[in-house]
Order: sequence, then structure tokens, then C-alpha cells
Amino acid sequence: MDEGKRIQPAMLLFLSLLIFCVPLGGDTSPITCYNDQGDAVDWYYMYKLPKEHGGKSPHPGELYLLLEKGSAGWTNGKGTVNDTTGALGRTVGQLYSPGQNTEVAYILYNDQKPTEDFGDRMVGDSGGRGGHTKGVVLLDKKQGFWLVHSTPHFPPVRQAGQYSYPSSGVTNGQNLICVTYPLDRFQTIGEQLQINQPNVYDYDVPESLASLVPALAAVCAKKHLPAHIVPSVKTVSNRSVTLTSKDGTKFISFAKGASFKNDLYHSWVAPSLRSDLLVQFWIRSTGILPSDCSLGWKVLDIKLINPGKTFTFKTSQDHSKWAVSPQAAGSGAGGGWVCVGDINRNKAEERRGGGTVCLQDAVVWKAYRTAALECEACGGETIQC
Repeated sequence: MDEGKRIQPAMLLFLSLLIFCVPLGGDTSPITCYNDQGDAVDWYYMYKLPKEHGGKSPHPGELYLLLEKGSAGWTNGKGTVNDTTGALGRTVGQLYSPGQNTEVAYILYNDQKPTEDFGDRMVGDSGGRGGHTKGVVLLDKKQGFWLVHSTPHFPPVRQAGQYSYPSSGVTNGQNLICVTYPLDRFQTIGEQLQINQPNVYDYDVPESLASLVPALAAVCAKKHLPAHIVPSVKTVSNRSVTLTSKDGTKFISFAKGASFKNDLYHSWVAPSLRSDLLVQFWIRSTGILPSDCSLGWKVLDIKLINPGKTFTFKTSQDHSKWAVSPQAAGSGAGGGWVCVGDINRNKAEERRGGGTVCLQDAVVWKAYRTAALECEACGGETIQC
């Protein structure tokens, strides 16, 4: 038999493997929220526990709970928030991955930017004048994620070269929500961020993506777009919009600017959702707003927490900003809501931008509702939530 004919089957097998194993067009992994196992997920919530909950861990203050779409409730996180193989490290780590598609846009914003920033790229106002907002936006021409969180000095700038979690976020509890969105949602996200007036400390929106999501590019440029392009955000002090995730979950984004001059939760979110709210926020600041039962809705400050039946701690140990309906959905007007955001209930932050992202989901609601143990009643006394 001819030698060329003898090797032909092997060559065909080799070519077949190439066709099935090599992505066409050189596609990279999708930019998305990732869970602890490295699976792409539509969304997840994370509760970073306070340092007190160290147990026998060699990394106290870095343990976390995770709740992703399709799960039955909180699960113990794999490793720590500083691990590149955990959900947070895998998700935010995409920003620093050398193998990632170079045609990406990202915005890092935080009212407390990283101390080592490799050059000052701050866009918003610092020193308490900009929005009290913290988050990460990362996307390509297909999809991306929006991460809203409460951790100071997080994450590192891209030039740092690798993912890490700051020591400043270890002592207290922290909360975050990650949602994967298709490309067209990021125009609306950009509009919401313009209202928030965030302090952007690192960013890159290539022209090829800026033309697709101009409102997002405008956040980096520290200017509003012309009214004929984005007429709804040029003068408004607050706006709520529905943001549908990649796989179809509907979230409500509430964004307020400095001109709103009022409390986010009592003056807007509770009436909009038609629901009372129990609110967790950082109480170790001046001008804390007491619980408020006016306007027909009860907004009560949480005082004692135990998420996932881990251990009980005071809100003075928790830097998180979240709210939950006291009642489940279907038990009266509204109900069943969970909101995770980046702003507190105090007088100074009535005059600063900030927001929250809300979801009505039975599993997520139960996870947060059972975490709230004691609250401040509108008369000032401590009661069971």
C-alpha cells in the first residue's frame, strides 16, 4: 500500500480533533460571573463574614457565603475571598488575565480607591464629594458583568497585574452582587452610573465598544452625553430601571445622585416596591438616620445579624449595605424583596450618589430575611425583626 494512503486516516483524525477542540475565530471564555467551581453563572450574591468568624481558619475575615442562581440558599464559600480560584477571584480576576480578549471595556469605581493605584486616573470627585458607590464593570462585544459591592479599596487597578482582596475589607462583613448581562444592557447601566456620579479610578473603554455603549464611555469622560442621545439622565436626580440578566432574571436598579437630597430606602425604594424594609448598613458614621415609619412604609435599621446560621454579630461589625422585606411575596402589598447596594442611611449620604439592585426571589429573600435578627423600632427600642 502507498505510504501516503497509509497515514491518511490518522491525518483525518487529527484534523477532526482540531475542528472540534479549537474554538472557531479564536474566541475566548465569556466574560461572566463565575462560581467557586469555575462555572459561568447568571448571578450570585456573596456575604463576606466579619473577622470574628475565623474559627480555625488560617485566614480569619476572608471566609464567605455564596448564593447563586439555582441554589437552595447560602453555601460555605470555597477557600477565601483572596483566592483566585474562588467565585470573586475567578470573576474579577478576568480583568487581569493575560489570556483574556484584549478588546474589553472596564470601569473600576470606589469612593475609597486602592492605595497603590500605579498612577492617579480618578475621574469623579474624591474627598466625599462624589457618589458613595463601589463596583466593577467588565464587558466585551457580547456580554459582561456588573459587580456592586461594599468593600473599600477594591479591586486593584489592572496595571497591578493580578487579583487580590484588600486587608481593609477583612475586619468587617461585606456584601456584593454579581450579575451577567448581555451587551445591550450596559448602555442602561452606564446611564445609571452617570446618575450615581461614581469615583472612577481605573478604566478603559475602547472606541469599538464606546460606540456601542456610549453612556458607559461617558462615565469615564466625566460628562453627560448630548440630550438627543441620552435624554433621560441629563437632569434627573434619581431613576429606577429594570435590568434583565443574560438568562432572563429581572432586577431593578435604583440610582440616585447628589441632587436627590434624601434617603434612598425610606424616600424611594420602599414606596416604589410597596414594601416595608429592614436595612443593614454601616452604622459607625455620623448622622445615622433612625428607623422611620412615616410615608406609610416602615424602614427599620437592623441591629443584629446571623447570615446562613454561621454566628451572630452586630451591625457595627458589618460594612454591608442591603435591605430585605419583612414579609414574603404574596403576603400583602409588595414583599419578598432583597436589595444589595453601596450606600448607607445617614445625613451626609442623602446628598451623595449611590444605589441598590433589587430582586424578588423566594430563595434569596429567605437567605437574607433569616439573617436579620434584631431591629430598631421607630420608637427607638430594640425588637425582633
